[in-house]
Amino acid sequence: MTLFLLLVIAAIVLGIIGVVAEGLFYLLIIGIVVLVAALVHLGMHIRRSGRHQRTLR
Repeated sequence: MTLFLLLVIAAIVLGIIGVVAEGLFYLLIIGIVVLVAALVHLGMHIRRSGRHQRTLR
Protein backbone atom coordinates (compact mmCIF):
# COMPACT_ATOMS: atom_id res chain seq x y z
CA MET A 1 0.00 0.00 0.00
CA THR A 2 2.93 2.32 0.66
CA LEU A 3 4.17 1.90 -2.90
CA PHE A 4 0.71 2.76 -4.24
CA LEU A 5 0.52 5.94 -2.19
CA LEU A 6 4.04 6.94 -3.20
CA LEU A 7 3.22 6.45 -6.87
CA VAL A 8 0.00 8.45 -6.59
CA ILE A 9 1.79 11.33 -4.85
CA ALA A 10 4.52 11.29 -7.51
CA ALA A 11 1.89 11.32 -10.25
CA ILE A 12 0.11 14.29 -8.68
CA VAL A 13 3.33 16.26 -8.27
CA LEU A 14 4.46 15.54 -11.83
CA GLY A 15 1.02 16.46 -13.15
CA ILE A 16 0.95 19.77 -11.30
CA ILE A 17 4.44 20.68 -12.46
CA GLY A 18 3.53 19.66 -16.01
CA VAL A 19 0.47 21.91 -16.03
CA VAL A 20 2.02 24.92 -14.27
CA ALA A 21 5.46 25.05 -15.88
CA GLU A 22 5.43 26.20 -19.47
CA GLY A 23 7.09 23.74 -21.85
CA LEU A 24 6.98 20.80 -19.44
CA PHE A 25 3.83 19.16 -20.79
CA TYR A 26 5.69 15.84 -20.96
CA LEU A 27 5.73 15.77 -17.14
CA LEU A 28 1.93 15.73 -17.19
CA ILE A 29 2.03 12.74 -19.53
CA ILE A 30 4.57 10.98 -17.28
CA GLY A 31 2.35 11.72 -14.26
CA ILE A 32 -0.64 10.15 -16.00
CA VAL A 33 1.42 7.06 -16.89
CA VAL A 34 2.62 6.74 -13.28
CA LEU A 35 -0.96 7.06 -12.02
CA VAL A 36 -2.15 4.32 -14.37
CA ALA A 37 0.76 2.12 -13.26
CA ALA A 38 -0.19 2.70 -9.62
CA LEU A 39 -3.80 1.73 -10.29
CA VAL A 40 -2.70 -1.43 -12.11
CA HIS A 41 -0.40 -2.28 -9.19
CA LEU A 42 -3.25 -1.77 -6.73
CA GLY A 43 -5.58 -3.92 -8.83
CA MET A 44 -3.06 -6.74 -8.98
CA HIS A 45 -2.46 -6.49 -5.23
CA ILE A 46 -6.17 -6.68 -4.42
CA ARG A 47 -6.69 -9.54 -6.85
CA ARG A 48 -3.74 -11.50 -5.42
CA SER A 49 -4.74 -10.95 -1.78
CA GLY A 50 -8.33 -11.96 -2.51
CA ARG A 51 -7.30 -15.46 -3.54
CA HIS A 52 -5.63 -16.26 -0.22
CA GLN A 53 -8.55 -15.24 1.98
CA ARG A 54 -11.08 -18.03 2.21
CA THR A 55 -14.00 -18.16 4.54
CA LEU A 56 -14.58 -21.45 6.30
CA ARG A 57 -18.18 -22.51 6.69
